[in-house]
Amino acid sequence: MFIDATYLKVRDGLHYENKALFIVSGVRDDGFREILGARLADSEDSLFWQDLFEDLKERGLRGVKLIVSDGHKGIQKAVRESFIGSSWQMCHVHLIRQALKKVQKKKQKEVADKIKEALVDRHKYNDLIRELDKMEYKSAADTLENFQYDVMNYMQFPQSHWRKIRTTNMMERTNKEIKRRTKVVGAFPNQESVLRLVVSILIDINEDWITGNRYIVMEQ
Repeated sequence: MFIDATYLKVRDGLHYENKALFIVSGVRDDGFREILGARLADSEDSLFWQDLFEDLKERGLRGVKLIVSDGHKGIQKAVRESFIGSSWQMCHVHLIRQALKKVQKKKQKEVADKIKEALVDRHKYNDLIRELDKMEYKSAADTLENFQYDVMNYMQFPQSHWRKIRTTNMMERTNKEIKRRTKVVGAFPNQESVLRLVVSILIDINEDWITGNRYIVMEQ
């Protein structure tokens, strides 16, 4: 299961503000992708996520093995409570982006490459935490340390699946399509108008997914 967000401008009272539209998608047992749900967030605490997850379960969601998202604590807490026995995977793209926030621009590529190399080996990962600390990139080291138990959960699945389940990149084209088709609106007058348009877009995307190619070829 993958969780990602895109941001849309929505009127709230007398002013407009950017609101997060969270989209949840999954890969079925047959390897095809499916849109599971979408919701605008007024709050991103664990109760928001728990309510969303419980709603998905009530509508028939079962057998979730891996949840991939950014490092929001509310998501992590809700995953632990709603999907007992499942693993949470910190998206590698979000991890690197967060780790580089306080790294000098001229050093960012070097550090990013080091992180990518370390994300396939636990010993390299732990060594890199110490190395970044010595390089005086404590913030980057702390980020890696904070997520050290959640960055390699993808490795419990077949190696042929790894590239597709260690990030939320699967959602990138979905977010771009939503941005493209909502651009003509500019700012939405209310949340209902957002959801009406977004739901129609997601129905189209979902139809393409379930009639297209398998995202993952499941091993027998």
